[in-house]
Amino acid sequence: MAGEAVQSNNTGDLTKAMSFFKRAEEVASTDNFDYAIDMYIEGLKRAPDAVEEGHKPLRRNALIRQGKGGKKPGMLDKVKHGRGKNAMENMFNAEFLLARDPDNLSYAEQMLKAAVAGNFRKTANWIGDLIFEANRGADKPSLQSFLLLKESYSAIEEYSKAVNACQFACRLKPDDAALSDELKNLAANLTMQKGKYGEEGDFRQSINNREAQEKLQSQQAVVKTDDFRQQAIADARQLYEADKSAANTNKLADALAELQTEEAESEAVKLLDAAFLRAKDFTFKRKAGEIELKTLRRHVRRAKVALEKHPNNEKARAVMNDATKRLLVAELEHYRLCMENYPTDLRMRYEYGVRLMRNQKFDQAIPFLQDARKEPRNKIQAMNKIGLCFFMKGWFNDAIDTFVHAIDEYEIKDDDTAKDLMYNLARAYEQQQGTAEKALDLYRKLAQLDFGYKDVKARIDRLRTGVQ
Repeated sequence: MAGEAVQSNNTGDLTKAMSFFKRAEEVASTDNFDYAIDMYIEGLKRAPDAVEEGHKPLRRNALIRQGKGGKKPGMLDKVKHGRGKNAMENMFNAEFLLARDPDNLSYAEQMLKAAVAGNFRKTANWIGDLIFEANRGADKPSLQSFLLLKESYSAIEEYSKAVNACQFACRLKPDDAALSDELKNLAANLTMQKGKYGEEGDFRQSINNREAQEKLQSQQAVVKTDDFRQQAIADARQLYEADKSAANTNKLADALAELQTEEAESEAVKLLDAAFLRAKDFTFKRKAGEIELKTLRRHVRRAKVALEKHPNNEKARAVMNDATKRLLVAELEHYRLCMENYPTDLRMRYEYGVRLMRNQKFDQAIPFLQDARKEPRNKIQAMNKIGLCFFMKGWFNDAIDTFVHAIDEYEIKDDDTAKDLMYNLARAYEQQQGTAEKALDLYRKLAQLDFGYKDVKARIDRLRTGVQ
């Protein structure tokens, strides 16, 4: 009964929780992340749905802990934080394990199930979004994860997100008639939710609450209005001026970056740089670098559009080249700093290796990419990049060996990654003396798989003439 009483008041006592969150930030700043995780969990037990104040900062520090070599949960941790007495206890057990192994989506899914069961809607919404983005970006997205998300979003009446998850599930299982019917039902629920005609009195209530609904919809919209963005900045700035905590600093920086103007992005960078100097917490510096890269990428996109409109304009070409060069240099420095501050994070070594390669520093890139192969999620892409480095150095035999190994290791044979590996292997065969027929055979297989892939058709025509 005690558990049920807590669940009926999901906002909890935020005032009491904040003292634990503040203590968590203090100990995290000294790299005592395990104690910080305990403090966050204790605070969240008093305010289970405190997403901005508790769940998000806990996630951020868990990632920092991982980057600095924090150990994954051991067997005793898993036993101790197994099945709890109620939904809330299950949720925090899963969150504890997730904090010690942030890439383990099974823990995140356990947390989502418990959050839905306990009616912790804000938490369920947040962790659901995290799972969705991770699954969508995975090399092999999980159908079961999308189905879980569909059910979970639907249970908390987030029908727009439930529809999105169901659409992804349908792409993975296109012949499932029952799933298609469920997508239609979810879409109907979404329409009714938007119109507020589902229950007696909804229409009048929707008119009375229109202002609140419009604010909620504007917050959830993918493309937010300028008015809402400005209001979000004003609200975040007020919180920041009252308390320059890490959470409030990040919130204001995010709101400024959301405006997508160079003036606002520059202010966000200065804000984060100042926080970095105060706290010596590299996460501020990392976020500042990501915003700067976002600005530079926008410069490249604009320059590219201008060059496409005027392909013979030398000034437009020079602007494009300059924007690209500045982006390459900035990316290289950003990921160098990330790698130095997260020396055990193999993803950072991969990203840095890729940027070395893009800056044509092939000899320097190869060792970092070879290290990155140890991370399962990056293994195939790292091998592909290593092969390209060998190719650009003219080491065609080594490039061939690397691409062949990657193709053998990669289980999917017809997606974009598989096609890219085949294409790169074919190019290496094409350059290596005496292997033109092998190149032609690979290009032919690619054409049978995707006739419009890159310049495959032209290469087949040229090789056929040469071989004959």
